Formats: sequence, C-alpha cells, structure tokens
Amino acid sequence: MRSQLFIIAFVIFVFACSNPKTTEPITLDKIAEDYVKVVLRIGQHDGDFVDAYYGPEEWKPAPLPENSAFDADSFKVELDGLRYMVDHFDTTNLRTDELARLHMMQKQLVAVTTKVQMMGGKQFTFDEEAKLLYDAEPPLFTTEYFDGVLESLDQKLPGRGTVAGRYTDYAKQFIIPKAKLDNVFKAAIDEARKRTDGYFQLPEGENFVLEYVNDKSWSGYNYYQGKSQSLIQLNTDFPIFIERAIDLACHEGYPGHHVFNALLEQNLVDGKGWKEFSVYPLFSPQSLIAEGSANYGIDVAFPGAERIKFEKEVLFPIAGIDVSKADQYYEIQALRSKLDYAGNEAARKYLNGEISREEAASWLEKYLLYKPDRALQRTRFFDQYRSYVINYNLGRDLVADYVERLGGTDDQSEKRWAIFKELLSNPNTASTLK
Repeated sequence: MRSQLFIIAFVIFVFACSNPKTTEPITLDKIAEDYVKVVLRIGQHDGDFVDAYYGPEEWKPAPLPENSAFDADSFKVELDGLRYMVDHFDTTNLRTDELARLHMMQKQLVAVTTKVQMMGGKQFTFDEEAKLLYDAEPPLFTTEYFDGVLESLDQKLPGRGTVAGRYTDYAKQFIIPKAKLDNVFKAAIDEARKRTDGYFQLPEGENFVLEYVNDKSWSGYNYYQGKSQSLIQLNTDFPIFIERAIDLACHEGYPGHHVFNALLEQNLVDGKGWKEFSVYPLFSPQSLIAEGSANYGIDVAFPGAERIKFEKEVLFPIAGIDVSKADQYYEIQALRSKLDYAGNEAARKYLNGEISREEAASWLEKYLLYKPDRALQRTRFFDQYRSYVINYNLGRDLVADYVERLGGTDDQSEKRWAIFKELLSNPNTASTLK
C-alpha cells in the first residue's frame, strides 16, 4: 500500500510540474533551486554527502529534530520528479552552454538518486555504483599485469626480500622530517600558485588556510568555503614522502580543488547564476572531474623534468634529503605509478564481498607497496567512500586524454593551460570527455 501511495504522489507531482495552468513555466533556474534544496536536506542525514555549499543562506534547511529517520522513498519521489522535468525539458532554444548545463543536471540527479537508494539500503556492485554515481566505467586490471610491474621493480630496488619490504626500506630516506614539513609544503604551494596564476589570473583575494590533522582515512582534503576561500587539511598519521609535497600542493590547491571550485563559483554561480553549482554533492560526476583534474593538474603545473628540477633545487634541500639520490628515486616512482589501479581492484573485490578486509589490506601491501598500518587505513577509505576511488586514477586519465586530444601536449604548455582552464570552468562529466 505504501509503495502505491508513493507512485500516486509521484504521478500527481509530475502532472503539476507539466501543467502550465497550475504552475509557472518551469525554468532551469527553478529546477536548480529545487535540486540544491533537496541535496542539502539529504546531506542532513550523511555528513560526507555535501562537500561544499556557498549558495543563498535562506535555502539551507531547518535543523532536523532529534532521531529523525531517513525516508529514502520520499526523497526518491522528489528526485524522480526533478529528473522527469530535466529529461523532458524543451531544448529547442537552448544555447550550447545551456545544453551542457542540462546534461550535467541529468547526470547529477542520477547520482543523487542512486546515493539516496544506497542510504536506504539498496546494494549495487562496484561497477554499477561507479557508473551511476560518477558516469564512468572502471577498467579491469589483471593480477598478471601488476605482477609484471613488481618484476620490474624487483630489478630496480636494492636489497633482498619482498618488493614491498625493500621499497619500504629504500623509501625511508625520502621522508620529510616532521619539523620541516610546513616549510616544505609552503614552498611547494607558493610555486604551484605562482605557476597557476601565470595562466589563470586567479580571483582577487583567493586564499586557503592550511592545517595538519590526524586520524583520517585520507591523506589530504579541501573544504571549499566559497568566495575563493578554502580550508586544506593534510593528514600526518603516517610519514609523508618528498614527492607528496608537490602532489598535495597541486591536488588540493593550485591548480587543483581550490582553483576548480573558485572557477566554478566565479564563472557559473556568480557569472551565469547557475545556482546548482553552489552545492557540491560528493558522490556525483562532479567528483570525477574534480579529482581527475586535480591529479592531472600536477603534470600541468610541473611538466616532465620541471618537477624534478624544482624538487632537487628547492624541496630536497629544505627537507634535508640527499639530492644525489633524486633521479633514481623518481625512476622507481615512475614504475610504482603503474601499480596505481591496484587500489581500485582491491576496492572492487572488497566491496563486492569477494575478499575480507584483511585480504584487501594484504593486496594493498603487495601491490601498492603499503606498510600494514597504511593498508588498513586505506580499507577505512573503502568503507567510507566506496567506489569513489576511481575518481583519482580513472578521472586523471580521462582528463589527460581529453586535454591532450585537443592539442594540450607537453610541448604546447600554453595551449594545455588554456584547455585545462576551459575544462575547469564549465560543466563536464566523464561521458562528455570522450
């Protein structure tokens, strides 16, 4: 009986939305307002769901009463109504950018609906979830592929024993001492900002606060505050290696999350009045572009030999690390990067119930060369964020293919920056990058 009532309510809702005699004409701006409001209300039931909001204060929902139950069915009816309006919107007179806006709304609504179903107890496979939430199809890598990479690393690493154990012993000499961590990161951030500002002309007054935290399932996080301001937190639970300074400076800051959010706010929310971009539901196609561009942005800001040159001349000395060992270290890092998708395979097997947490951690120890405690921390990330893991590597590869296909190659840095900026400033999902 309850399901029938929901169906009836949905039919009435759709009829009301499509009947010009009972309502004002439906506009994309009105759909956007309703979308923002429902996303914010869903976020009251899941602290990870809304990553950022900087829209109208009056759109925020009233605090929930204590012990409020989550009604997945009710939210789904509301979202289905919005999806109906978007799917049947008259596109006759829409500009190209408005068509892109409409497409983004469709994909975001599919993701939000899927997340609501998951919060209500519905289960999806890893690949189904990734497709519905992030508009992407994760590739499958075989164990044989990873074993081949380990064989190459085996030949490069000094010492005896397992590849993972030898890598851990070798990499210790490239840990940034805690006392020098802040100076190293600030130098990396300053250089990343300078390089980004040279091409992007960042919004006036943009800035972020940097904090060092503990007991997190991630290594770094950007909490965008609106008005081109961010709070960036770096997790110091485990030793931080020298290459992570530029990685995190670019990924969380310039030209990564901080810049991406600032450009969306400047160009879409303020510039065009597209209020749906004032809310960021984390489990959505926007995250694949956000994480993918943040990772690819490392190569945009520090292409090829420029990165190693800066690290050898600036970061290694600040950290007190032997510069003469940098070249060999980065040869090994280049090989290790070919293991990147091993984390996705561990997450796929673990979340599909094919392996236990301990088996997933063992996989990460072997194929990502993690120490046992770091591997267990990563399984916490799987629990909390699930198929979100695809956004880092698959997202990076899709963004890289897109930019380079349009001519933004290593030898065309100005063009690459221009294409990259255009990508960050407009609605995109994985399917629009192909």
